Amino acid sequence: MADEHIPTGWEKRLSRSTGQYYYLNIYTKESQWDAPTSPAEPANESGPDRIQCSHLLVKHKDSRRPSSWREENIVRSKEEALDMIKTYREQITSGKTNLPDLAQKYSDCSSARRGGDLGPFGRGAMQKPFEDCAFSLKIGELSDPVFTASGVHLILRTS
Repeated sequence: MADEHIPTGWEKRLSRSTGQYYYLNIYTKESQWDAPTSPAEPANESGPDRIQCSHLLVKHKDSRRPSSWREENIVRSKEEALDMIKTYREQITSGKTNLPDLAQKYSDCSSARRGGDLGPFGRGAMQKPFEDCAFSLKIGELSDPVFTASGVHLILRTS
């Protein structure tokens, strides 16, 4: 038994009450008698499997696709895009306006016509920096600027 391979995330332990070996998932602390056949998965502590967000995207000349429904050829710099996002964020946090209104007017994403609403989505549906930020937000919370290959975003978690 010394050559037994135990998948990542599992520990083999000896039961003091029965004298038998059991296997413990180090993430969830769940145990089982049968030898595991696949790596242990961490507990889903990041919340729900699906969330809903609205966002405002400002593209720049180095974006993956530097054009949008608003502008055929986007020439602003990444720094200019960031400055615009910071200005929009300030307008929202000061109560002068809200993200859906700004997104309808200024977002470079086609979701602009829905006030930036992206609808419900799960993990793996969005670019990683966007997903990581979106899933870390509380409902009603507005993100700081988020950079992806598409440009610079403000994200508002709505559900």
